Amino acid sequence: MTKALNFIKSNAVMLIAALLALITSIIVPPDGEYLGYFDFKTLTCLFCVLAVVAALRNIRFFYTVAKYIVRKFGNTKICILVLVYITFIGSMLIANDMALLTFLPLGYFILHTTGREKYMAFTFIMQNIAANLGGMLTPFGNPQNLYLYTKFNIPDLEFMGIMLPPFLLSIALITALCLIFVRSEPIEIEERAPSLPIPRVIIYLLLFALSIAIVFRGVHYLFGLIIIPIALLILDRRALLAVDWGLLLTFVFFFIFSGNMARIEPVREFFSYLLEKDTLVVSALSCQFISNVPSAILLSQFTDNYRELILGVNIGGVGTLISSLASLITFREYSKHDRAHTLGYVLKFLAVNFLFLLVLIGFCEIVKG
Repeated sequence: MTKALNFIKSNAVMLIAALLALITSIIVPPDGEYLGYFDFKTLTCLFCVLAVVAALRNIRFFYTVAKYIVRKFGNTKICILVLVYITFIGSMLIANDMALLTFLPLGYFILHTTGREKYMAFTFIMQNIAANLGGMLTPFGNPQNLYLYTKFNIPDLEFMGIMLPPFLLSIALITALCLIFVRSEPIEIEERAPSLPIPRVIIYLLLFALSIAIVFRGVHYLFGLIIIPIALLILDRRALLAVDWGLLLTFVFFFIFSGNMARIEPVREFFSYLLEKDTLVVSALSCQFISNVPSAILLSQFTDNYRELILGVNIGGVGTLISSLASLITFREYSKHDRAHTLGYVLKFLAVNFLFLLVLIGFCEIVKG
């Protein structure tokens, strides 16, 4: 019973997606059109990136690099800024959820071993925001970006040009809050970073480069689907097991759900009407209730205004605990270390996240207007 409850808690979004897919499949019975629901390139790209990142995590590559950088600084304020920046940059390269899975444990280790636990809630919240907003700049930084980038066949420079203004504002806001709320106190980390297996590092980085080339349409996705699993079966089978299969299944279920919803005429008319009013605001608000990935998949069926849709589902990643899958990862990690103060964490989380949400929506509305 306990295992079942833990499974439900850990895979709540996937199970909800499966239920929605099942319900809509009753309304729209399975037929030949179902195959058209799935974006196989998006699923392949996501799998390749997640698998290679898992392999790099298994050899503690990101942990070693991050700790090396942090040890260069001896100040609490700077160390927390570095942690947040590492998460920010990491989300641009390895996706927001993987950046948090990689760098949240490092944040806890640093704060715990140096007696700075009082900053843990703040640091985790800022790392979470950094992961959600840092990933907005690149097509593979957030899962919803990868989907929309592929679905609408958006040129690379146009995609980054759309996201650059809110990206820069996010950096400024994150930096300002860290400078205001963290004191300059001395901090030391004595543990030496473990040595890396250089041959594997080189191979994994080449596989990562292949994954990125697939995302940017430089290599056909089938090559990645063949080369990367074979390489990891030889070098590190655990990496394949460590892939977030729940996230991939969540995409599959939401493809079915959104595809079915798009075939229900009253639903089409309702969402089309809302999105014509203000695509950016509607998409950002929808994330607060059904998360940013399903929002992107669902709403993309009813609008061709991909510019505002991309902005909305990225900005909408901040807000409630369910606005992004990454936020649930952060909450789970925090509650693992400090169950006694989870309510305080949630209140601080909502206050800071809604501050970012309102500022970014207002900024984007002004820029587009």
